[in-house]
Amino acid sequence: MKKTILATALLGTMCIGAHAETNVSVYGIVDTGLVFARGGAAGSETKLESGVSTGSRLGFRGTEDLGGGLSAIFTLEAGLLVDTGGLDQGGLMFGRQAFVGLKGGAGTVTLGRQYTPIYNTLLIADPFGNNYGGASGQLMSDEKAGTRTNNTVMYASPVIGGFDAQVAYRFGEVAGNTSASRQTGFAAGYANGPLTLRLAYNRTDNATATDEAKNTLLVGRYDFGVATGSIGYGINKGMGTVDSHDLLLGVKVPFGAHTVMGTYIRKDDRSAANRFDAHQSALAYNYALSKRTAFYAAYAKLSNTRFTRTKFGSGDSEVDIGIRHTF
Repeated sequence: MKKTILATALLGTMCIGAHAETNVSVYGIVDTGLVFARGGAAGSETKLESGVSTGSRLGFRGTEDLGGGLSAIFTLEAGLLVDTGGLDQGGLMFGRQAFVGLKGGAGTVTLGRQYTPIYNTLLIADPFGNNYGGASGQLMSDEKAGTRTNNTVMYASPVIGGFDAQVAYRFGEVAGNTSASRQTGFAAGYANGPLTLRLAYNRTDNATATDEAKNTLLVGRYDFGVATGSIGYGINKGMGTVDSHDLLLGVKVPFGAHTVMGTYIRKDDRSAANRFDAHQSALAYNYALSKRTAFYAAYAKLSNTRFTRTKFGSGDSEVDIGIRHTF
């Protein structure tokens, strides 16, 4: 009996020692707010919506030291609909992110469902983080590039002298045609002190590899101390997208517990039909109630010269009021 107890205690000590080498953290955001949409063709709408200022989520992130400067990493992140208790991203269990990989001195390789390089680049220019009613994704034509891609292998280089790069490849997984539905993305940039510059490119092939969409995005951001200014310029061509040149201007002003943000976005339709010219102005305010909890309010106005495919509809405006808690 004594030997059994001793063996059990020894085994428990060994397990604790092994577990100590792996660091797993649980994190999340709970965000919901009232949305007042006005001026649409279908009439006004008032609703409670999840993830207005930041997508609600529950995530698990882990690292394991493999020795020699090499680590195993993983992230599993579920999008949550706080207003209904359901899952976001079409009901996927880990719809926001789900990947595993290795990280070392030569860079990081990850495999799974991940954010695209061009989307990560857009976030540098957009102080709203593609959220609120004034989300940049409504006019910046990245619909074929996407926010995230499944079946993706991504390499991120180490930062050397402020420079870094990111390459992603999504497998189309179409039998007999390796080019069909594939997606390739690239981003490279420089960040040092108050200055950040980044260029991204994305190509998406259609289901038969007979056509493709191409998106290019150049962004810059500078922190002046009292305020941060940003700019983004995108060129979009090809399959299922509007040939356009898109401009984003952003500003972010923090003072104490307060933060004020503003954006202006213009879509210049370069297609023969020229039906999608539009511009959007937005203003947002955040008040930090604590380190983890914040109140926010935002207003956005979208104007179109002829016709739009954005979620607002021609001439719409939106007011958002909500609360966000992180853990």
